[in-house]
Amino acid sequence: MESRPAGSGGARSPTSDLNTALHECMAALDLFLNNKFSDALASLQAKTKDSMYHALTYATILEMQAMMTFDPQDILNAGNTMKEAQATCQKFRKKSSVADSINNLVHRQSLEHFTEEEIHAEICYAECLLQRAALTFLQDENMVSFIKGGIKVRNSYQTYRELDSLIQSPHYVKGENHLHFEGGVKLGVGAFNLTLSMFPARILRLLEFVGFSGNKEHGLLQLQEGASSYSFRSVLCTMLLLCYHTFMTFVLGTGKGNVEEAERLLKPYLARYPKGAIFLFFAGRIETLKGNIDAAVNRYEECCEAQQYWKQFHHMCYWELMWCFTYKRQWKMAFFYADLLSKENTWSKATYIYMKAAYLSMFGPDDCSPFGDSEVELFRIVPSLKLKIAGKSLPTEKFAIRKARRYLSPNPIPLPVPPLEMMYIWNGYAVIGKCPNLTEGMLETLIEAEEALARSSATELLADDQCVIKLLKGLCLKHLGKISEAEDHFNYIYLNEKKIKYDHYLIPNALLELAILYLDQDRREEAIKLLERAKQNYKNYSMETRTHFRIQAALHQAKSAPENGMHSGASAVS
Repeated sequence: MESRPAGSGGARSPTSDLNTALHECMAALDLFLNNKFSDALASLQAKTKDSMYHALTYATILEMQAMMTFDPQDILNAGNTMKEAQATCQKFRKKSSVADSINNLVHRQSLEHFTEEEIHAEICYAECLLQRAALTFLQDENMVSFIKGGIKVRNSYQTYRELDSLIQSPHYVKGENHLHFEGGVKLGVGAFNLTLSMFPARILRLLEFVGFSGNKEHGLLQLQEGASSYSFRSVLCTMLLLCYHTFMTFVLGTGKGNVEEAERLLKPYLARYPKGAIFLFFAGRIETLKGNIDAAVNRYEECCEAQQYWKQFHHMCYWELMWCFTYKRQWKMAFFYADLLSKENTWSKATYIYMKAAYLSMFGPDDCSPFGDSEVELFRIVPSLKLKIAGKSLPTEKFAIRKARRYLSPNPIPLPVPPLEMMYIWNGYAVIGKCPNLTEGMLETLIEAEEALARSSATELLADDQCVIKLLKGLCLKHLGKISEAEDHFNYIYLNEKKIKYDHYLIPNALLELAILYLDQDRREEAIKLLERAKQNYKNYSMETRTHFRIQAALHQAKSAPENGMHSGASAVS
């Protein structure tokens, strides 16, 4: 592979332009990681129409902002800017289709026809498509938009596969900026493999992509290698791994993230950017997952103090702080952060108001309500706050609205433990499971709620409320090592399936939790049967897609060797 020859009269060659662009873009990323957000964007903006790397970096920074804030306007801006970046990259691509060009490229006859600049244009173009796909997933967990945009995703996927084949080819000649190119391939191949390995089978079938497959271990290895090399994409590989180990494995999995690996990846960045808001945020999340809730609170507060420019980033910390105080059963502090979010953040007013009402419902008889709020009045306004992003409602918001509807009647039957139920939706029991004292405290609260329910007069919602408490108690008992009691609680829900009136999500989730319990005891065959039953026999229930992601993660665990993938590729990173 060669660069285009430099023109006469001292004109710069595309290779030197590429060197300069990469140098300037890495400097901009450095500013961004040092909380100098506006400086980073300003340093890139002038060249976004003329340089593929400036365009891509500018759009990537906006995408990171959208990923961190979930703000609908941020998501819209990032999507539009990424589309513009894609158009800039297109200018530098070889003037023929990527499928033809790259296919020929792997064979000797066409190798000399590709310049280093054109190869970089392919990787940047594929990255724009990949990041646009990631944004659609952020907007729609049910994958409708993702499936509609299937051709874009497939083009990106195929390009990465072909470029990966190119790197392996004996005919490939490394260009001067090969490390940056290879880092891009590792980012894309790693991201696709890791993400596709998490998708429920029914979603992959909907996508109907020929040759579409995802291997979790290969994805992790590619990203780990990308993170450990010095390239433009190193920090993106690192951030994706941090997101995977600290968020995706909990929200869309069974809570089996490799926290030690996340800590190891974060350490050098925290040393280089001690006040970097993004890294302080991940440091807080890691402390949370280790069960060090007080240390996590300190990290999130430090993160908020580190910068004032990007206020939406504070909201991510408020969300995590709300859960930290939920784990500690400090309802007033949790209410305080839900209230801040409801006033300052636009992601989901319905969810925030629901959480405010939920925390108020946990106050004791002697606790006075802050700001004179009434839990019943707050629950009643939740359904009117429904928001649509890209034409779709947020799954968490739909869940909150369904739960709040019971308060619309003149004499509402109160929800028994609404914040503890929402905590399950975000897999919070896998977080507190590492802390016996927090788990015991939560169990105590659930037993009190169960006793209060037994004392109250029977209603049409009694079975639903009993089963909610049974599910949450079962999780606490499991983490406290009381396995047969936990098993009885999960089975109770399945056996009372016909009595449940509205909370149909409880049955597949009880089967899922029972299966995970069996997996921990190496009862694999029984676990797989339960998971298949949960997957095949239930539909149209709350948080269905999220449950299917978790079922897929449990099936992956069931069908792998013990500990498979937990440490895969760790040795590849120095």
